Amino acid sequence: MVVNEIEHLGFLGGGQMASALAKGAVASGLFQNDALIFGEPSLAQQKKLASEFPGCTVVASAAELFPVCARIVLAVKPQILKEIATHIRPLVHGDHLLISIAAGITLSQLSDFFNSHKIVRVMPNTPAQILESASGIAFGRDVSDSDREWTQKLFRSVGTVVHVSDSQLHAVTGLSGSGPAYVLLVIEALSDGGVASGLARDVATQLAVQTVLGTAKMVLETGLHPAVLRDQVTSPGGTTIAALQILEQRGVRSALMDAVEAATNRSRELAS
Repeated sequence: MVVNEIEHLGFLGGGQMASALAKGAVASGLFQNDALIFGEPSLAQQKKLASEFPGCTVVASAAELFPVCARIVLAVKPQILKEIATHIRPLVHGDHLLISIAAGITLSQLSDFFNSHKIVRVMPNTPAQILESASGIAFGRDVSDSDREWTQKLFRSVGTVVHVSDSQLHAVTGLSGSGPAYVLLVIEALSDGGVASGLARDVATQLAVQTVLGTAKMVLETGLHPAVLRDQVTSPGGTTIAALQILEQRGVRSALMDAVEAATNRSRELAS
C-alpha cells in the first residue's frame, strides 16, 4: 500500500533534471526538502543530493521508493528506463502517478511497461537548472484533473509549459529538448567571430550571451514575429543585411531546421 501519497514527491533517479525539478518545487513552495524522496543507487550522487536538499530522503532502489510515494518522476535515461521497467512494474499500484521525462518513450509504451494509464509524459530541457525550462506535456487517459493541475504546477516551477499530443512530444524533443545545444553552439560561434574580429574572449562571450538573452526576451515581451523584429534592425545597405546575406548563403536557416528534424526523428527511433 502506498502511504503519504500527497505529502511526498519522489524521483526515480537523482541526476541534473531531478535536482532541477526538486529545486523548483521547493522554491515555489510546493514542497519542503523533507518531502523529497530520491531513488538513486550511486553513493556519490546520494551524498550530493543530501547536501543539496538537507532533510530529504535518499534511498538506493525503486523497491524502497515506490511503497512510500505515489507521485514519482521517472528521471532516468530512456535506455535505463527500458532496462528496469520489468523490475518496476510489480511495484506500481493504481494510486501511483508516474511522470516520465525519458525522451522518446511514448505514453502507450509507458502504459505497457507499467500496466497503467495514470501516466504523464513531459519533455523539459536543461535550463530547468535555472528555472527557465521549456516543457511540453501530454497526459495519459486516467490522469485526474487534480493530478493534471499538480503536474503543471510542478513543471511551471522550473519554467514554461505547453500542452501537446503524445505524438508531438517527439517534435518538442527535437526543438526545445535538444535546443539548448543549438543555442550554445550559436553563442560559441558568435563569440569566436568576435575574437576573430579583434575582441577579447571574455568580452566577445559576454556580448554574445547578452545579445541572445536580450533578443529572446524581446520576442517574448513584444509578441512580434521574429521576422518583424529582424527587419527592424536590418537597415538598407547596412551591416546587418550584409551579415544576413552570408548566413542565408551558408544555409544557416535550413541547417537549424534540419537539426530539429534530425533530433525529432531520433526521438521516434528511441520509441521503436
